Amino acid sequence: MRLLSRTALACMTLLAVSCSTQKSFKMALLPDTQTYACDYPEIFHAQTRWLAEHRKEIAFVLHLGDITNNNSEKQWEVAAAAMNRLDGKVPYVLTVGNHDLGEKGRTGTRDSRLFNRYFPYEKYSLDKHFGGAFEPGKMENVWHTFRAGRTDWLVLSLEFGPRDKVLEWAGEVIRSHPDKNVIIDTHAYLYSDDTRMQKGHRWLPQHYGAGKNATGGEAANNGEQMWQKLIAKYPNIVFVFSGHVLNDGTGLLVSEGAGGNRVCQILSNYQRGVNGSKNGGDGFLRIVSVDTAAGTVSVQSYSPYTNTYKTEPDHQFTVKGLKFR
Repeated sequence: MRLLSRTALACMTLLAVSCSTQKSFKMALLPDTQTYACDYPEIFHAQTRWLAEHRKEIAFVLHLGDITNNNSEKQWEVAAAAMNRLDGKVPYVLTVGNHDLGEKGRTGTRDSRLFNRYFPYEKYSLDKHFGGAFEPGKMENVWHTFRAGRTDWLVLSLEFGPRDKVLEWAGEVIRSHPDKNVIIDTHAYLYSDDTRMQKGHRWLPQHYGAGKNATGGEAANNGEQMWQKLIAKYPNIVFVFSGHVLNDGTGLLVSEGAGGNRVCQILSNYQRGVNGSKNGGDGFLRIVSVDTAAGTVSVQSYSPYTNTYKTEPDHQFTVKGLKFR
């Protein structure tokens, strides 16, 4: 075996770092942690401990909702303790899921007081990545910015079954940042059959108390409605990340928006109830590697808890032909 000189190794290392910082970067997705907050807090902590330890490799962390299982103080304490480990290390955002709202997480109302108590606006609005909120003082609908891969990014975190008035606000935010690549982070959007959630699917936002019979600006939206009313309209939207759906807990759809842009939409879920799940999901998260020069995104499913990867096609894949600003 031919050995490389120390100088050659140093050059290769510098080249790898240069390529990583200038042309590519990684994000991490935290799918539904509800079972961990309820029954396996050590798994939740294993996830965020690993993310904190690998902070130099990860540009942003996005939680996909259902942070808790029953919207109880005990479970919010677990979630806050785990997520706070990332403070000052890795920028992150959370989106609320149906289990995070209403009495005992039943989504009878959009009551999010516990979420806002444990993840307060007063704290996160001071972060340098924080951009703004739909309702000052509330964290259900917020936007952040960051720079990675030689490109500027806007992250919009939208509530479970975003209301019409929230989608209108989101559109205003996107229009005011035409130079940024946009990521939508929301709980219920893509279904496990690789289509957007729509009539005929299970677990639609309109099936829950907070979404039933709501009209006007309060009307809740499923995935297809979000696509039509918001996502398809803007040429700088690149990604939509979501969780929520059971069955096999995975989904991938690449669609063309009105501006000819390709939008990569990904469902990630490993919680209890997903086919074959163990220990409430075994701590699997998604590592999303974006190469802005090549126009690709590669996804891996990794568990810091078991130190294993899922390598089946639904869990490890690459999407090509994306365009970045």
